Amino acid sequence: MKTDFIITIITASWLCFSCGNDVVYNKFQPVRDKVWDKQSEYYFKFEIKDRSIPYNIQLQVRNNDMYDYQNLWLLCEEQQPGSVSVRDTVECMLADDFGKWNGNGITLFQSRFTLRDHYFFPDTGQYAISLRHGMRDDRLKGIDDIGLLIEKAK
Repeated sequence: MKTDFIITIITASWLCFSCGNDVVYNKFQPVRDKVWDKQSEYYFKFEIKDRSIPYNIQLQVRNNDMYDYQNLWLLCEEQQPGSVSVRDTVECMLADDFGKWNGNGITLFQSRFTLRDHYFFPDTGQYAISLRHGMRDDRLKGIDDIGLLIEKAK
């Protein structure tokens, strides 16, 4: 009986630790006072050590019921080693046509949006991705956190 329990614990631990090996970077930044000013920019700095494998890059958004819109436009800028800069605009659909939040949660909803899929970074080294909102309002209520997740693609 005791041996079965120990084997179960070891197996569960192995599964938990082996699942996270593909995550290269995962970080959230809180939006100050849950109001995102148009001029506020959020930076995520990370290092890429292997450019020979593909990566998936996802934006993560945590919003609450105070967010007034169905979507969120984000202006993204990737700063690569050597001062090369790549810009992109991403639309994040936070709710469906009926106003039901797409993300997981009850009062705080977390959603993921693909920025790049099976992306090969052009070089190794230090990268930075900056995000700011591109909505018409100067101040967005209801965005709690903004995040970036980078995983090795499978």
